[in-house]
Amino acid sequence: MKRYGQIIGLKPGKYEEYKKYHASAWPDVLHKIKECNIENYSIFYKDDLLFAYFEYTGNDFVADMAKMAADPKTRAWWAIMKPMQQPVASRAEGEWWAHMEEVFHVS
Repeated sequence: MKRYGQIIGLKPGKYEEYKKYHASAWPDVLHKIKECNIENYSIFYKDDLLFAYFEYTGNDFVADMAKMAADPKTRAWWAIMKPMQQPVASRAEGEWWAHMEEVFHVS
């Protein structure tokens, strides 16, 4: 299992809409997340920033993320979410959500 942290901006005035969508996330999208070996997925909000945490339990992260990206329901969900989001300037090329380095963990 590998832990992931990611960050992205949320455009001003979009918090309530974003929160409303996630309060009733589409079952097909939630199923695809699990099918792609993502567990314990949370998104936190503070000052127009979103922080996502999840645990990946699979063996091929790149393949699983490609599988998720190919799913029509997931793509439809992302089409609604993307206009509300604002990627951080320091993200790596090709990233939407910027991956973060884990610097501490205790269990």
